[in-house]
Amino acid sequence: MTWPARAWRSTTGLVSMVTLAFVLLALAMGRIAYDVTHEALERQLDHRIAAETAALLVEARDGGRAGIAQAVQRRLASRATASLDYLLVDDAGRTLAGNLQARVPPVGYEEFLLYHTAQDGRDRIAQALTTRVDGGMLVVAADRADLYEIDRTLTTLIFTVTTLMLLAGVTGAILIGWVTRRRLARIDSTAQAIIAGDLSRRIRRDGSDSEFDRLAGTLNEMLNRIATLMDNVRQVSTDIAHDLRTPLTRLSHQLERASNATGPEDSQAQLAAARTEAANLLDLFAALLRIAEVEGMSERLARARLDFTALVLQMADTYRPAMEEDGRLFQVDVQHGVEVEGDKRLLSQMIANLLDNALRHTPNETAVSLTLQATAADAILIVADKGPGVGAEEAPHLFQRFTRTERSRSTPGHGLGLAMVATVASAHGGAARISCLQPFAVCISLPRSARREIARKVPDNL
Repeated sequence: MTWPARAWRSTTGLVSMVTLAFVLLALAMGRIAYDVTHEALERQLDHRIAAETAALLVEARDGGRAGIAQAVQRRLASRATASLDYLLVDDAGRTLAGNLQARVPPVGYEEFLLYHTAQDGRDRIAQALTTRVDGGMLVVAADRADLYEIDRTLTTLIFTVTTLMLLAGVTGAILIGWVTRRRLARIDSTAQAIIAGDLSRRIRRDGSDSEFDRLAGTLNEMLNRIATLMDNVRQVSTDIAHDLRTPLTRLSHQLERASNATGPEDSQAQLAAARTEAANLLDLFAALLRIAEVEGMSERLARARLDFTALVLQMADTYRPAMEEDGRLFQVDVQHGVEVEGDKRLLSQMIANLLDNALRHTPNETAVSLTLQATAADAILIVADKGPGVGAEEAPHLFQRFTRTERSRSTPGHGLGLAMVATVASAHGGAARISCLQPFAVCISLPRSARREIARKVPDNL
């Protein structure tokens, strides 16, 4: 792209183009105003001349040519009609009255009549009307000097205004370009720092709530989101490296034992155990991929208005046989008519994970409760149990991947159930938290209408 093309695409260039357009428009409007004003003044002169000619003819109606000469002389003597000049000649062209020294134009209007007067002898230009009278011609003329003066004033005014507009536009273009480059330079420097590896850098905001300030806020939110995702990736990588070492080691040992088996039955047993371990590993990776998928699509969920009360009751009916089979007291208390906007499949999985968590980590005959409440803005889902609970030092980490309490080490699972719960809640603009330790309770807050909020707070009074 050539330099002129690049220049016109810049902010300064665009503002300059707008300024130039306004200047050209001002010139066009000025020209129109000039022509209209000039034409109106010329018509006014014609009207004055015609009115004066008619007055002379009426005044000298009975006196003929001599009466007209006397009327002209009276006007010249009193100069009651300033800037009007007269000439009365007979048919032979001899001057009978008047102060106008010029050729006698044809009958009718003459726009540019070159003349001079006996007073100063200077050549002038007049607008004149020639009328035939008895035995001669009467010329009444009005000097165009005033008209030319107004024309000069209008021209000066138009060019002065246009010049001021051009200067103001150029100054504005330079100022806007400087401010724009200065603000974009902050964004560019932050982007360059991030490219260089400093992911903690953010664009400084000035609090003006201008377009650039709002853009800086949006970009900072985007960078925070990217940083969160990067932290999640690092955390997952660390967790996988740490938590998969044991099952992979077990799988390796089982395969080794299978290869060293003394008989077919022993070999088949070891291979079956290895297949079971491999299936567990595949389930683990599937769960991790599912969590990552939900985190990635949190802003693009296919949300639909759904009856959350009906969904909770449906999940409660599904899990009630399993709860009662082991002698658990399963209590359900839901508020009717609670609706939310979200993905029904993900919300079902979230409830299932909470109820699975209660089944796995509580002894038989434990009381488990499922509660749904609603505020003006949120739907609050609480799953509580009177099981062994968790320690105060363990609670803050329960929603992290691969986190398991000491009591749950012996139970099946990978420590991803509550992580998935927190991810689904966050993807719907809600949040999850441990509301109490003894008895143990998980509280989920979901907005009743869709809004772009991540990791919201659950009311502490619930």
